[in-house]
Amino acid sequence: MPTVTHGPVALTIAGSDSGGGAGIQADLKTFVAFGVHGASAITCLTAQNPRRVLAVESTAANMLRRQIEAVFEELHPLAVKTGMLLTAENVRVVADFFGVRGGRVPIALVVDPVMVSTSGARLLAPAAFKILQERLLSLATLVTPNLEEAEILIGEKIASVESMRAAVREIHTRFGCAALVKGGHLRAMRDAVDIFFDGRTELLLTAPFIKGVRTHGTGCTYSAAITAALALGRDLPQAVGMAKKYITQAIACGYRVGKHFALNPLFH
Repeated sequence: MPTVTHGPVALTIAGSDSGGGAGIQADLKTFVAFGVHGASAITCLTAQNPRRVLAVESTAANMLRRQIEAVFEELHPLAVKTGMLLTAENVRVVADFFGVRGGRVPIALVVDPVMVSTSGARLLAPAAFKILQERLLSLATLVTPNLEEAEILIGEKIASVESMRAAVREIHTRFGCAALVKGGHLRAMRDAVDIFFDGRTELLLTAPFIKGVRTHGTGCTYSAAITAALALGRDLPQAVGMAKKYITQAIACGYRVGKHFALNPLFH
């Protein structure tokens, strides 16, 4: 008889990337790498590849709700992440579900506020962004914006490590959740610098830039790694530190797919 163990479950609520480099596909591969069972609720279908997004089609709000309900009915995730939500209706579904604190709220809710793709396509409607600000972020354990997303959240330009530090504190003050601002697009830096703040602990996370690669799906993979670590019982600062090391290795161990560079989330 095989030995039966109980594995932790993490849920990703995000869009499907037909190119396999980001979204649901990247999240599930990352959960596997951490030894966590991955469940998913798909918010939208995208026709995309590493170069561009050709088309996007939203999941019906009721279908999104039923997916989340089905997962919680039997699998009981310990941590949840949201990625591309796309529409106001989808953001409202997620906020409504997790706003009802009747035993359904996971230990951790990580919100990756996906707004624009690497190729420049808009991935969050303006009305959806308003609901995300007003309702979803207040439920989050952690929000993980990149520089552009953080600038939108606080309404100010971020051009230095010091302004990143100010931004994470401003996000925490405005929305009441911990923040990880990712500085990978900060110019004239030797290292990829991220700043974490949860109201008590501030972390400066650095890793050398890996030259000559253009990444796709890094933000999804990073936030999925944090979610997986939280499902494994790590506290938030530990989970962020583990995820930073993981994403650095996933980039360093990347490989070519066609004409493009892909992360290697299963490197270990």
